Amino acid sequence: MKITQHEAGCKLSQERLMTVLIAPLITEKTALAMQNANQYAFRVRTDARKGDIKAAVELMFQVKVDAVQVSNQSGKARRFGATIGRTQAWKKAYVRLAAGQTIDYESRTA
Repeated sequence: MKITQHEAGCKLSQERLMTVLIAPLITEKTALAMQNANQYAFRVRTDARKGDIKAAVELMFQVKVDAVQVSNQSGKARRFGATIGRTQAWKKAYVRLAAGQTIDYESRTA
């Protein structure tokens, strides 16, 4: 089995880390998690790992990450007229911040 640099624990470049997070997920469930458990949800790249997500959040928002949980969301079957297709599978991450840390989405500029 060939071990790549990614598997060997090599740190990723800042350019790569900036592409790990795709978008924040704002739903009723994630809003409750923000209030009660200091957890934030993000849509992330499908090839991202927990360490990559932690480093990306710490780099982009200057916060201390306590834990990361990831969930793979499978694509759903959809009909487009007479054609049967599938939506794309994606990955989401729940990021728990250290006590006293917060992320303010409104103040972040692109």
